[in-house]
Amino acid sequence: MIIGRKLTSIIRLSLSYIVLIALAIAAIYPALWILLASFRPGKSLYSKTLIPEHFTLAHYKELFTSPVYMFGTWYANTLKIAVFSMLIGVVLTLLTSYALSRFRFKTRKTTMSVLLILGMFPGFMSMIAIYLLLNQFDLLDTHMALIIVYAAGAPLGGTLIAKGFLDTIPRSLDEAARIDGASNFGIFVRIILPLSRPMITYMALTQFVGPWVDFIFAKLILRTKDNWTVAVGMWDMVNTMQNSNFTLFAAGAVLISVPIMILFGFLQRLLVDGLTAGASKG
Repeated sequence: MIIGRKLTSIIRLSLSYIVLIALAIAAIYPALWILLASFRPGKSLYSKTLIPEHFTLAHYKELFTSPVYMFGTWYANTLKIAVFSMLIGVVLTLLTSYALSRFRFKTRKTTMSVLLILGMFPGFMSMIAIYLLLNQFDLLDTHMALIIVYAAGAPLGGTLIAKGFLDTIPRSLDEAARIDGASNFGIFVRIILPLSRPMITYMALTQFVGPWVDFIFAKLILRTKDNWTVAVGMWDMVNTMQNSNFTLFAAGAVLISVPIMILFGFLQRLLVDGLTAGASKG
């Protein structure tokens, strides 16, 4: 019996490692292939070897020097939209979650239920209605339209997680601050925010990544080439050239991933702490 149990345990452990290795290869190989393709001379999609025989930076140079692509402008547009959406979205989410965590009012449970239900629906279901509203306010083909929509949608996805984190902060801190004469806003700024750095990091990263990689809504709203984001611009690059310059597209894809990798690399510990702490309570 003991030998059988040990054998079963070894088999399960071996299968687990095999599955994990397969998943790791499936995740790493495409990214590595894109990275190496960006340094491969020529424009062809096909290559006999994974590692290029000769490395070149010509594709990266072409992205910023060619008057056709305007990659630098698209990059700056995307960065502006992502940063402002992140800042506004995090503030809205924190204020909403703070109200739900610390205050008791009649529609509190109903509000949380509505947020939970609305968060289940994919965002593209409301695109036509949003498009008509933006058209009425003359906001089509503007970065402000994207910032407003991205920031306004942030509380739907992050409020309940942030509330779970705020619930872990002792209320005794609030009560002590009120005895000292602090207002609700003072408690929020001086006590809640400093203690919520892991959660703020998590929300900031998720709110930054969404606008940074979004294509569908940006393609619907932005019409002028000067206003495009990198996702729309790179789609047009491949669409108009009919996949004839894949290595250039690969170079653009690598540059898009750089800010996200930097943020996740420096803030990984706070990100994990914020996600696990926010999920500990509802």
